[in-house]
Amino acid sequence: MSADTPQVAAARIKAQKARAELMDTARELQERLSPGVLAHNAWEGAKTKGADLAEDAVDAVRRRPAIASGIVAAIALFLAREPLMDAGKKLTRGAKTKRKAKKTAKATNKQMKTETTA
Repeated sequence: MSADTPQVAAARIKAQKARAELMDTARELQERLSPGVLAHNAWEGAKTKGADLAEDAVDAVRRRPAIASGIVAAIALFLAREPLMDAGKKLTRGAKTKRKAKKTAKATNKQMKTETTA
């Protein structure tokens, strides 16, 4: 074994410290980039963003309740458009049937009057 000069010994010590720091950094990165930690961070970020959006929405509704009510009503009408159209068709069919029945009744009454007078 050869004896190291003080500079070589110092360089080896410095290299060992650097290697230890590199390994610590690599372990730290491995922990930060683990799937569990990434998923947790993403979930926390989504919760925070969702809470911020909800708070902004509540503030907007407080500032303009009429507009918010109109928007909610428009969305509800859009979502319920088919059942509403079906109900409208049924109503108009019922009204047409009633008108038709009245016309038929009038025609029948008129016919009966003309037959009785003849």
